[in-house]
Amino acid sequence: MRSSGIFVAVTHQLAQLNIGVLNQPLDHRESAEFVAALDPINALAEATPGFVWRLQGEDGSSSSYVELPDNDDPLLIVNYSIWADVESLHHFMFKSGHAVYLRRRREWFAASSEATSVCWWIPAGTIPELAEAYARLLRLRSDGPTADAFPHNRPFPAPAEPA
Repeated sequence: MRSSGIFVAVTHQLAQLNIGVLNQPLDHRESAEFVAALDPINALAEATPGFVWRLQGEDGSSSSYVELPDNDDPLLIVNYSIWADVESLHHFMFKSGHAVYLRRRREWFAASSEATSVCWWIPAGTIPELAEAYARLLRLRSDGPTADAFPHNRPFPAPAEPA
């Protein structure tokens, strides 16, 4: 990354996990519009500046079809991605075509009284296992926001650059 002619090494990236419990299974007619939007929205994420990686099924399908380890709820789906920074994630979430679907989430997802998303900083170039990502969400639920697990709207700063 260049800033004012000075090279700045990127040492950390932002990991984010969100889960949701569908009102109906993915193959139900009431979920059809949501399912039809998965590939276009994932393509939009991948084209967004600051996007780094997203979880996919073994066949390249949306992470909505990936099972969360040790979960037996067939209506629970996951989205797990890595971004350059909080601003990139927020741009995708709220200023792209994704925002239209985000505003309509209650049409497809049950409301939750618990946190359904979590962010944390990771060393650049690493991808934590899905089980670790879920553990971070559970930590946010039990301990509240910390540097190890925080909501996207209350971010902690990235760890300090090494000396």
